[in-house]
Amino acid sequence: MLQAYAGGRLFGTAFGPGVPRVVALHGWARTHADFTGVLTGLDPDVGAVAVDLPGFGATPAPPEAWGARQYAEAVVPLLAELPEPPVVLGHSFGGRVAVHLAAGWPEHVRALVLTGVPLLRLGGGRRPALRYRLGRALHRRGILGDEAMERLRQRYGSADYRAAQGIMRAVHVVAVNENYEEQLRAVRCPVELVWGDDDTEAPLAVAEQAATILGDRAHLTVVPEAGHMTPFTAPDALRAAIERGLNGR
Repeated sequence: MLQAYAGGRLFGTAFGPGVPRVVALHGWARTHADFTGVLTGLDPDVGAVAVDLPGFGATPAPPEAWGARQYAEAVVPLLAELPEPPVVLGHSFGGRVAVHLAAGWPEHVRALVLTGVPLLRLGGGRRPALRYRLGRALHRRGILGDEAMERLRQRYGSADYRAAQGIMRAVHVVAVNENYEEQLRAVRCPVELVWGDDDTEAPLAVAEQAATILGDRAHLTVVPEAGHMTPFTAPDALRAAIERGLNGR
């Protein structure tokens, strides 16, 4: 059953009869339901909350093109409502938000569990196609019309970008251009990294580099053939990481 959190600004579901000690944040274009298999298997004494981030599921879109920090600011009131700092579980985009929470509001985060999170841009990254770059420049000058520009976006944009509409497309552009090395260096709580060895969205090399930055705060678990959607393919590994976070390893 959906419930309202953070003064009615977020919607999600509570799991388990216990006091909420875990908060789960989903990936791009996903919802809180991704975590059902993970959170229903926790110890009965451990309650959890999984929310729909703004613009996904039941939670309304943000008023402007937010980055991960603004998303974190929207989640802080939920964490402040809880009787004790929770373990924050973040998958993919939700992990970007989680890192900002731990870096900016350490008093509200006991530990992080990050999985499949595009935290760092390794290498130079791939530039957009030349035709798209030229079209974008012409569109900005008013030479190329909106319809023609949209056709270029649909042809050359990523699947997530093409699927996003309105303000969420602008949010996507902000998100994919962010880097979280500064926030990783600011994190002081324990961090569990749970990664598929064959994740093509956030390659294992990202987790390994993040673990190097975090130093002795990090513990990396590599799950064979788990891919990117670890809440479905590796629920046991995620539950074990949550338990380590709750128990201080």
